[in-house]
Amino acid sequence: MGLRYAVNKNFFKKWSPEMAYVLGYIYADGSLEDASYLRGKYLRVSSVELENLERIKLFLESEHKIVKKKPTSKNGKMGFLLRIGNHDLYNDLMKLGLYPNKSLTIDFPDVPLKYLSHFARGYFDGDGCVMIQKAKGKTQDFIIKKLNVVFTSGSKKFLEKLAKQLNFFIGLRQLKIYNGKNSFMLSYSTEDSIKIFKFFYGEIECIFLERKFNIFSNYFNLRSQRIDPEIKKILDGRVAK
Repeated sequence: MGLRYAVNKNFFKKWSPEMAYVLGYIYADGSLEDASYLRGKYLRVSSVELENLERIKLFLESEHKIVKKKPTSKNGKMGFLLRIGNHDLYNDLMKLGLYPNKSLTIDFPDVPLKYLSHFARGYFDGDGCVMIQKAKGKTQDFIIKKLNVVFTSGSKKFLEKLAKQLNFFIGLRQLKIYNGKNSFMLSYSTEDSIKIFKFFYGEIECIFLERKFNIFSNYFNLRSQRIDPEIKKILDGRVAK
């Protein structure tokens, strides 16, 4: 029998901002492993950014080790893996809609409205991106064309339901899912991306990946006319939890 590491086995039994964020991140970059031959059931969470896994490990009160993963391609980045063996965590995540080999068929879970922003932000930090699109201008080095938020998933069904949730609760317009090279994409242009920014970071204290928040912040520094009182309050008061 292997070593037993401490973990909060009750973490996913009750909704909270932290639980919703971690669940969203696991929906993006996590998986369940049923290792029957070892009588083990595991939660696996991976990332190329160590910061993500250290934060999740902290919230789960886990003593499990984060290990390095070799790149899967010649030009790939070094990755990291947090693997937690615990039957209670595994079973609770199954009740919340996760299952082994989920990537192509996963559905959107039943998330209470008050925790939707936390779940969606967790998913975004795992499998989303934000980009500033630029182009050369006639009288200056470049002009800012637009802000672009993209969610990706192997499951079209998941993104369709995410789009409907965002459309219903914050008035986003995009409902079309694009077929990418290895996954499906849900992409939003500037106006909707700004609404997503407010939805994600509007609470005084919230969990987020600082690198992605800083891309939004950089956009507003470049396009200061887009800063309204709500955005200013977020930019002035935001510190990563």
